[in-house]
Amino acid sequence: MTGIASSATRNARHEFFAALLRSGSFLAGMSIVIFWVFCSLFGHHLVPYDPLAEDVLNALGPPSAVHWFGTDQLGRDIFSRVIIGSRDILLIAPLATILATAIGTVLGLLTGYFRGILDDVISRLIEAKMAMPGVIVSLLAIVALGTSESTVIVVIGLSFGPIISRTVRSAVLVERELDYVAAATLRRENSAHIMFIEILPNILPPILVESTVRLGYAIFAVATLSFLGFGLQPPSPDWGLSISTNYSMISGGCWWTVLFDAAAIASLVVGVNLTVEGLHGALDD
Repeated sequence: MTGIASSATRNARHEFFAALLRSGSFLAGMSIVIFWVFCSLFGHHLVPYDPLAEDVLNALGPPSAVHWFGTDQLGRDIFSRVIIGSRDILLIAPLATILATAIGTVLGLLTGYFRGILDDVISRLIEAKMAMPGVIVSLLAIVALGTSESTVIVVIGLSFGPIISRTVRSAVLVERELDYVAAATLRRENSAHIMFIEILPNILPPILVESTVRLGYAIFAVATLSFLGFGLQPPSPDWGLSISTNYSMISGGCWWTVLFDAAAIASLVVGVNLTVEGLHGALDD
């Protein structure tokens, strides 16, 4: 029986990965994400200029053969800053998403498995938290704790964790009633074993999809906090911070100081969303 179950699991995984490789959305999305990951890892070897080097004599220069994306108000090369700027957002957003997934998974397992008073208390706390505007809560937390990468990661992780927990709880409620959980209970397995060894592996697909969705939101959250001045600080080439710094230049016709950073954010979010669509389609097949 164990061999049959193992073979079925392998076949299911094979079909899942085969469906991913057939998914145009997944392949397109992953191509975009991989491109930006490559830029974040090897950007310093790709850019023609130091992203922090100022050249006020060439400030606000339009796109040209010398400066492909133009220069900003301090004469810094925008192309170099866009490429290097991917590093911060692709460090903070995934780490925040991992933290949120860990928090949400634990909360969802606890509330879905034990139910009763524990479920009621945690669910009410989650609902109370979600009733408050996320941006306002994040800003207050950052003001109280101070601006740093670690603070942004923790704040975003705590903001998205409760949302993920609701998805996990729903999945656990379904799995809890299945025969393999009843069998584990009859074997007198403890609750931790049943939750993390028996149930968790079977609810990984919805957790994966939900986490990838939250990654897209985390990218926006990091960019928004930087734009508002509560994320990364100058002279970082962070995309949101660059948009905030150069936003006033648009009225003077210097559209390039903002366009390429905004396009970078949009492309990364689109890439993540296409990846989610592909994952969702593969799971449904």
